[in-house]
Parts: sequence; structure tokens; C-alpha cells
Amino acid sequence: MTFIFFVILGILAIASAVVTISSRHPVTSAISLVFHFFMLAGLYLVLQAQLIAVIQVLVYAGAIMVLVVFVIMLLNLGDEEKLKEKFNVRKGAGFLLGSVLLMLIIIVFMAQRFGVKKAPGTVNQGTIEFIGRELFSNYLFPFEAISLLLLAAIIGAVILAKRKID
Repeated sequence: MTFIFFVILGILAIASAVVTISSRHPVTSAISLVFHFFMLAGLYLVLQAQLIAVIQVLVYAGAIMVLVVFVIMLLNLGDEEKLKEKFNVRKGAGFLLGSVLLMLIIIVFMAQRFGVKKAPGTVNQGTIEFIGRELFSNYLFPFEAISLLLLAAIIGAVILAKRKID
């Protein structure tokens, strides 16, 4: 059952990536990119990496896409469709590269059928518990150093903003 979900989410992710690349309208491209990010989060959930899926949705589908859509609206990129395509060679090269990618995907799925096994240490990676244990045991000093650096940056930003107000 998980394999079926994985295949469906993978196909939808590839289709939305193709729409992102091939769309002439920047807003349509951005919306399909958001859909692609959600499909990737679904793939992470199927692979039992819940924290990575949540981070994918919050950071990429949320914050980064708001920034991308804001830049698109700010730059007014609607005039792009008036430009003519100069090279039709790109379509042929894209079709060729897409065919090669499809063949590679088929080869990977065929290899899965014949029993490629996971490494025993990769079962727990990507879960909240695993990342929490790693952060607070092996990477405690870098974690605390980054938190102090972020605190200093926030305090500096508040001081600079307060000076501009006064």
C-alpha cells in the first residue's frame, strides 16, 4: 500500500515539476511549484520522515513561495508571453532529457522489484525523535552556538529598528 502511495505521489511530483518548468505564466508556475512541494512532503511522510515533511511544508511551501510570489508580483512578469521562442532545439533537448529521465525511473523501479534492500541504519533517520536525540547529544555545542547567534541577530535587528524609529 505504501508503494502505491509512493508511486502516485512521485508521479504527481514529477508532473507538477514539469508544469513548473513548462508554464508560460509565472504565477501558474509558482502555484505548481507549491503543489510540487506538497507532493514532496507527502513522499517524506510515506518514507516515515515526519519532521522533514513538516519543515518542507512550513519553509518551502510557506515562506519561500510567499517570497517568490511577492517577487513575481513586484517585477510584473506578465509580459513574458509576448516574447517569441528563439530556439526550438530546446524542446527537442527537453524531450530527449525527459525520455532519459523516464528510462532511469523505470530502471530504478525494476531494481526495486528484484529486491534492493535498505541499509539497516536508515530506518530511524528523519523522525522527530532521531533528530532530537542527535541535536541534543552529538550536536549540542553547535546547536547552542547557533541559538546564541540567532539571539544576537534578533537583538541587533531590534536595536537598529528602534534607532530608525527614534
